[in-house]
Amino acid sequence: MTSQSTQSLEDQVRAIVAEHRGKRGALLPILHAIMEDLGCVDPAVVPVLADELNMSRADVHGVITFYHDFRQTPPGRRTVRICRAEACQAVGAAKLVDRAQARLGVAFGETTADGAVTLEQVFCLGNCAIGPSVQVDDRLYGRVSPEKLDRLLEVSA
Repeated sequence: MTSQSTQSLEDQVRAIVAEHRGKRGALLPILHAIMEDLGCVDPAVVPVLADELNMSRADVHGVITFYHDFRQTPPGRRTVRICRAEACQAVGAAKLVDRAQARLGVAFGETTADGAVTLEQVFCLGNCAIGPSVQVDDRLYGRVSPEKLDRLLEVSA
């Protein structure tokens, strides 16, 4: 990262903080805004947020790492999320997890080497009646069999 891009990132983060500064408990809305605008919460923003919010770097880092929805690296071009909540687990989600990790060669929270797919777990997609459920980007799929998952992953790659 060059100093110019760092300055640009810092300016972007300071602008986002300015939008949310007056809110109570502003860190979470700020982190969500950073994720939406920048795609991830780059570790380089931690000192900027700490300075702007008068918090320690450890406190900011702790919040970012506590919530697994805050990515510290950019996601792949497609994001595949497998529901691991109880209803989906009861109807075969574990098999989907094994299949996806073996096929993609990544664990949850990782992106394939070519940057095509990020694999994530989620603990309820609200599609319990027709589980197991998988979400590819913004589209939700129900009654996903291992074979259907293969087709979804082929499209996603």
